[in-house]
Amino acid sequence: MFRRRRPILGAAMIGGTAYAVGKSSVRNQQREEEEQARIEALEYQSAQPLPATGGPTDLAAKLTELKGLVDQGVLTDDEFTAAKQKLLAS
Repeated sequence: MFRRRRPILGAAMIGGTAYAVGKSSVRNQQREEEEQARIEALEYQSAQPLPATGGPTDLAAKLTELKGLVDQGVLTDDEFTAAKQKLLAS
């Protein structure tokens, strides 16, 4: 006849294993949720339109602003010419 010698140890092993599997499952689920959140954030960022840079209207606006500064007397004609050349060169 087979007699179990340590039933409490067996129960502890089974319970401990079940606990470890449960914790592992929870950790995996949290990792998946974090990864999904990162993916959604990257998709959101890539869907955002890029700001317009260096277009003709941007250059015209800057030149108009410089001309306004000359008209107000903030810039001299030489400073205006230098700033205009710098804008046109870039």
